[in-house]
Amino acid sequence: MNLFEKLYDEHENVKVRFVGFTTEQSRYDFGIVYTNLFFGKPLVVCMQTGRSTLLDPKDLEDAEHLQHAFKMDNRHQAEDLCEFFKLTLPATTFHTQYE
Repeated sequence: MNLFEKLYDEHENVKVRFVGFTTEQSRYDFGIVYTNLFFGKPLVVCMQTGRSTLLDPKDLEDAEHLQHAFKMDNRHQAEDLCEFFKLTLPATTFHTQYE
């Protein structure tokens, strides 16, 4: 009896960028995983909390999205992150994930 139906099992060499920075209010440490999976959206991991999300430039138009994803206490911190990621993340185009 098969308990699991495998949806995907990909192996990929990826580029990972680790970046730490400060703002007036906080310190941040992130790992950014650039992959061809997930429609080309980078996987952003907070190294302090372990929380992660997939981000592209369109996601950065809504600071509330980042505030929720990283469980931040105030909107100003989320707006700071949006500004940082707007400068950091490449513009992406829609990729077909499963060809």
